[in-house]
Amino acid sequence: MHPALDWQEDDLSSAFIPSSQPPAPKLRPANPVRMPGELPMAVAAAIWRGDQLGGPVSAVLSSGFEALDAQLPGGGWPCHGVIEILATQSGLLEWRLLGPALRQVCGAGRAVVVVGPPKAPHLPGLRFEGIDERHLVWVRADTAAERLWSAEQLIKANACGALVVWLPQARSEQVRRLQVLAASCEGPVFLCRPSAAVRESSAAPLRLQARVGLDWELHLDIFKRKGPPLQNTLRLGSVPGGLRAILTPRLRFPSRLLPSDVSREVDHVVVSTPASDHPHRAVH
Repeated sequence: MHPALDWQEDDLSSAFIPSSQPPAPKLRPANPVRMPGELPMAVAAAIWRGDQLGGPVSAVLSSGFEALDAQLPGGGWPCHGVIEILATQSGLLEWRLLGPALRQVCGAGRAVVVVGPPKAPHLPGLRFEGIDERHLVWVRADTAAERLWSAEQLIKANACGALVVWLPQARSEQVRRLQVLAASCEGPVFLCRPSAAVRESSAAPLRLQARVGLDWELHLDIFKRKGPPLQNTLRLGSVPGGLRAILTPRLRFPSRLLPSDVSREVDHVVVSTPASDHPHRAVH
């Protein structure tokens, strides 16, 4: 007797193919035809050109001003780097400009550290801006060496959500050192200097100059960023928090009270206000 054969189901993949019908060749995607001098798509996408606004290379913190975010690479204050703010009235404009961003840091439970401010922080005024004093650390440093050393240690330790340091007499090599150290810091590092420093070279990738406008505004000139300098002046609505509830419509626009024959400089500007206003906090 012959043993029974265990038949398998037909396997089409191993079926016999007559030699008259050769298997179809595998198709390969055709290489895209490039013009002479044209870069591959992957290479072209990775190149940043100087006439374009830089994309996000790290985390950013919203400035709280929509018009300003639109002009900042990545859409906000860049982290892992130094941001240089130049102002004629040092110690005053910085709080109005940075208040909305510092409010976000405090809201996230992280510390805001200020080193060597020209004037003592006014806690009732900061409460109106939504900055909780429980998350505010004031480092009193009188000399330039103390301020620089304190800033370096805080950056190395990554000890705060945002650092604001006043260094009016910082040298270019000192700013470069802070920029190198800030690459490993999660929060933004704001370096406040006088307006005269606009003529000095700086390693800070973002530099801007701030001044006060007539109608409770901040005028900003961004003269260094990852991309072309901003030709126009930004005008940001920035009414101090303690005055918003008591300003009358007449005092809201002081420029309208000036005589009509007074000449004023007219800039091509963009008007913006903080993204959101938080309710006033009671002072306990």
